[in-house]
Amino acid sequence: MSSRNGDLRADRRILFVMATNHEYREHLRARIDPLITGVGPVEAAIGTAIRLEQLRIADALPDLVVSLGSAGSRRCDLGGVYQIASVSWRDMDASPIGFAPGVTPFADHPAVVALPTPIAGVPCATLSTGSDIVAGDRYAAIDADLVDMETFAVLRACQRFGVPMMGLRGVSDGRGTLDGVAGWTELLPLLDRRLAAAVDRLGA
Repeated sequence: MSSRNGDLRADRRILFVMATNHEYREHLRARIDPLITGVGPVEAAIGTAIRLEQLRIADALPDLVVSLGSAGSRRCDLGGVYQIASVSWRDMDASPIGFAPGVTPFADHPAVVALPTPIAGVPCATLSTGSDIVAGDRYAAIDADLVDMETFAVLRACQRFGVPMMGLRGVSDGRGTLDGVAGWTELLPLLDRRLAAAVDRLGA
């Protein structure tokens, strides 16, 4: 099974998308060559859209995009890896003009978008994407199992090109107090190994 350059099988092109090299470590490096977009929804949308346009021009759009990396949670197991069953955008609130929170005015998406979860044996969770790092009591205001900063943005880029997307996230933080960058990166080596195992299952 060849998995360099995001291609897990000869008959299926898969583009992996990650935010930062902090999350891309030894075990994932042995398996995939992802697009690194930068952190946050703006960087993720721009980076994904540019790469998909390049692939469209080359007549090589992927069969699947996989958004993967870390996430925060107070509901899911610290260190656990989850497939994303649905994703929403917590930054968008145009309710004063009659749109439901999470729905972009005059756009074509619902507040919560269901995603495929094709990997047997990997549990599923819901995800909220936003431009903020969630910590402490702010979790109470979010109606999703996990929080991240990129998945919904990657999805919107994929939708523009008609490419399906799935999400894989490992829980790096959320319990207790987030102690700076170190509080986020402490579990990234463990998540690298567990995300790589999930990628192997996807290839199978």
